[in-house]
Amino acid sequence: MPIYEYACDACGHEFETLQKMSEEPLKECPKCHEPKLRRLVSAAGFQLKGTGWYVTDFRDKGGRKGPADRSEKAPKPEKKEGKDTGGTKGTPSSGAGSGSG
Repeated sequence: MPIYEYACDACGHEFETLQKMSEEPLKECPKCHEPKLRRLVSAAGFQLKGTGWYVTDFRDKGGRKGPADRSEKAPKPEKKEGKDTGGTKGTPSSGAGSGSG
């Protein structure tokens, strides 16, 4: 249940009370018993902390891109289509594993 803040316009008394969201706002001040209460606007009583609570968590993944995403980037190299030449990519040229020795 949320905590609501109230202020009395008649006597200036301010207080907090725990109420259900479905309950009607209080109208009578508990101090002077005048029907001059008003509910105050206050900050939320919780914070989302820890990993995973970011503004971008629920943003559309394929949506518009901001100005930072439009910055110039190096073009990606084009993939050549065709048959593999069967070369020894990524292996040292010293002949290791060639069976001689």
